[in-house]
Amino acid sequence: MENLLTDRDFWVNYWDSKTDLSVKIPPDYLFHHQLQHIFEKENVKTAIELGGFPGYYAVFLKKYLKLDVTLLDYFIHPPLTNQLLAANQLQAGDISVIETDLFNYQPQQQFDLVLSCGLIEHFNDTKDIIERHINFLKPGGTLFITLPNFRAVNGWFQKKFDKANYDKHSIDCMDPGLLQKICEEAGLKVAQSRYFGNFSVWLENEQQKTLGVRWFKKSVWLVGKLFSKVFPFDSKALSPYIILEAKKV
Repeated sequence: MENLLTDRDFWVNYWDSKTDLSVKIPPDYLFHHQLQHIFEKENVKTAIELGGFPGYYAVFLKKYLKLDVTLLDYFIHPPLTNQLLAANQLQAGDISVIETDLFNYQPQQQFDLVLSCGLIEHFNDTKDIIERHINFLKPGGTLFITLPNFRAVNGWFQKKFDKANYDKHSIDCMDPGLLQKICEEAGLKVAQSRYFGNFSVWLENEQQKTLGVRWFKKSVWLVGKLFSKVFPFDSKALSPYIILEAKKV
């Protein structure tokens, strides 16, 4: 499909390259404030994480917010998901799992909360992938999407030192104004669409990079962290993420 920037082989190799996937998810996990706020404000009972294997946010929502949670991805390796559940004092079956191609799947139910973290940027057609999220959303439900901001310094690092990974991302979608427009045209009420977070840079499989690249990245990371600690603000140039929150009215 021309819309896809990745394929199944990419994700099999991606997850095979990772170690220590079965981590204990902390209560202050990234975006926990935003998810807690949605949970309290909207009385969320059910949620689905799209494209979230091995299920870090699904585990967070189950472990700390006690939601009825579903994880959907087109690559699922059950032993890894079960190990992640066990590491967080959960049982196999505590989270419903659907392994399917999102583009050939009709939702069997709708949810109070539909979220994805690092999914939509792997597709060329941003409008289409967001609309597929909305198909899972109940009337009155909340859509919560996060994605990396490769228009920031972190994007320069990806392009310079990991071009193959950079090319698997749609840079055009990394625009809060575009995301807001798509949601509003779909009839959603947007609560926020903005750059998020203080400075950060990262590289996939960093230990495979040269020592020089790793030292340079660490130096930039330290300088940027110091600067953002003194001057904390969200910005297109420095923030590592974009977040979108919208409600289906």
